[in-house]
Amino acid sequence: MKKFIKPSQIRGSIKAPASKSLMQRAIAASLLANGVSVLHNPSYCNDSLLSIKIIQSLGAKITKNEEKLIIKGGFNPKGNILNCGESGLCVRMFSPIASLYNLPLTLTGTGTLVKRPVSMIEKPLSDLGVECKTYNGFIPITIKGPLKGGSTKVNCSVSSQVLTGLLTALPLVKNNSELLVHELKSKPYIDMTISLLKDFGIEIENSDYKQFKIKGNQTYKSCEYEIEGDWSGAAFMLVAGAIRGSIQVKGIKINSKQADKQILKVLERAGAKVIIKTNSIEIKKNELKGFLFDATDCPDLFPPLVALAAHCNGISIIKGVNRLKFKESKRAEVLKNEFSNLGIEINITDDDMIIKGGTVTEGTVFSNNDHRIAMALSVASLLAKGVVGLKCPECVAKSYPEFFNDLKKIGGIIYE
Repeated sequence: MKKFIKPSQIRGSIKAPASKSLMQRAIAASLLANGVSVLHNPSYCNDSLLSIKIIQSLGAKITKNEEKLIIKGGFNPKGNILNCGESGLCVRMFSPIASLYNLPLTLTGTGTLVKRPVSMIEKPLSDLGVECKTYNGFIPITIKGPLKGGSTKVNCSVSSQVLTGLLTALPLVKNNSELLVHELKSKPYIDMTISLLKDFGIEIENSDYKQFKIKGNQTYKSCEYEIEGDWSGAAFMLVAGAIRGSIQVKGIKINSKQADKQILKVLERAGAKVIIKTNSIEIKKNELKGFLFDATDCPDLFPPLVALAAHCNGISIIKGVNRLKFKESKRAEVLKNEFSNLGIEINITDDDMIIKGGTVTEGTVFSNNDHRIAMALSVASLLAKGVVGLKCPECVAKSYPEFFNDLKKIGGIIYE
């Protein structure tokens, strides 16, 4: 499939998509809770749908409609294979959760997940009593619990998602646990996890993100939980307003624990007009200048920030390139190559991405089956000098299925 994006004037209002990161965590907590939980404003992107299928395989019962997802918890695995598709969070978070079971289970996946490392799962689970084996550091992962309490070290230099899984699973074991964390990069995601777990009745003790203490024999409580709007998806729309008109994005919380709300700081640094209201953010186009930003704790912002930098006067520098090594694509390399096809010069030096703002030209680009690359290229094309053809745009369904429809609602001219 290919979509074509014409230069477009952006104006209007949309509601932010629901956060898939919070949705997947809430799905996992609901599986482990006694009784029935109700998730309002659900995300039904591909990654969320995978999480739903996984908890059904692990024993949960699901009632689904557009407004809410009803989950009756219950841990009773029905098979021995859990298919995580292309979701890194699924495989890393559900490995410790599935380890609560005392029979063998295998977590597998497809596409880009086959090439994403999971070796960081083995040692913590082994230290905590689980038989765990990966395929030379990649999926499939075979595990046999039960998970026990105790102490272990967790390497979070590649991802914090295993830590999220351990924090979710360990409250249910008999003994207390201590996690000693090494090189944690994505602290906001752990704040998000701990806050959500608290809403489900679970307490975690955090000592400067280096030591986490988890009491055993805790009980998950079912609850009604509202899924926040997604700052990761909203970032692309906010950038669209900054470079091509104005936009109001509703349904995102300014006090959110989501890492990607940092997009507002960058937009302000770049010169866009930022208006913060009670339940919405409004962005208006202004003269844009190059910016400096460290995205180490929010690496998913790289794609929308590159789209923004492409239309800024001067040089922009985004730090944290090393966090892009194990995403859905070789994201740093892909950003450099695909934006060069549109006339934008990008250089990578050590941990820095250096973007020279300029004129986005017409051309044909490839998403590389990376949802965030597809969205970044689409937004950057709104102010191109001609029509841009985007190959494989359907990958946006991983996190934001309505992306192109929302872009059309605010003036984007897109056709197939």
